[in-house]
Parts: sequence; structure tokens; C-alpha cells
Amino acid sequence: MQVILLEDVKSLGKKGEIVKVNDGYARNFILKKNLGLEATPANLNDLKLKKANDAKVAQEKLEDAQAFAKELEKSTVVVKIKSGKDGRTFGSVSSKEIALEAKKQLNFDIDKKKIVLDEPIKTIGTHIIQIKLHKDVTAKMNVKVQEA
Repeated sequence: MQVILLEDVKSLGKKGEIVKVNDGYARNFILKKNLGLEATPANLNDLKLKKANDAKVAQEKLEDAQAFAKELEKSTVVVKIKSGKDGRTFGSVSSKEIALEAKKQLNFDIDKKKIVLDEPIKTIGTHIIQIKLHKDVTAKMNVKVQEA
């Protein structure tokens, strides 16, 4: 019997795959626990439509991320930090502070976990940081660190 998996099943397949299994296994385990559907022509058509819709949604998310990346590359966020003599800073600028200032100044909602800092920003000046917006899109943004 062929079955369309609704969820990932260990040692059988991933969600959305069509797999061939024994009739008893399908009836007593997969169908009973709602892990899959019988691969009827109607169900196969639904699966095809769902995959097409998922692909369309993924493409829209990619385009949105690319557009947002262009906006981010044009913008600069100003972060103020306390510093002492010789321009040495007390502490460093974190991704949380950058995300907060981007929200205040530019009204951009950036998740602090998506901001990639290779090393903490500990100097005054302009720094270029990377923001991972999508698995295929990484934006660069200017962060200007000023003395408070």
C-alpha cells in the first residue's frame, strides 16, 4: 500500500513523502495514529497543490528577505556606549543593543539572534555587521558606535 506521510516517521520517511509499506503496518500504525494518508488520487492531488503552495510561500519569503536586505544596507544605526580616556569603551555593544536601537531609530524589527557578530564591538567608530534574514539572504548593516 502506498501512503502519504503527514509527519516524519523514523526509519520510513519525511513529511510529504509517498512511501510503500505493508498493508497491516499502514492500517494498524500509520493510519491509526494519523501519521499518514492512503495515497488515493484525491490525496495525491491535494499533496501536489500543497507542495505548490508551499513553494510559492517560500519564494515570497525569499523576495521579502531580499527587499529588507536592500533597506538594511542603506541604513545606519547609532549606538551610544560609555567610554573613558583614549577612546577605550567600558564593555561592548551586543546584538541585543543593536536590535533595540534599530527598532527605536529605524522601526525595523530585527531578531537579536539573527545578528552575526564575529567578535564583540569594543571600539568607537563605524562597523559593518551581518544579519542573517533567510537561509539564502545575509544583509550588511552599518552600526555607528558613539561616545555617550
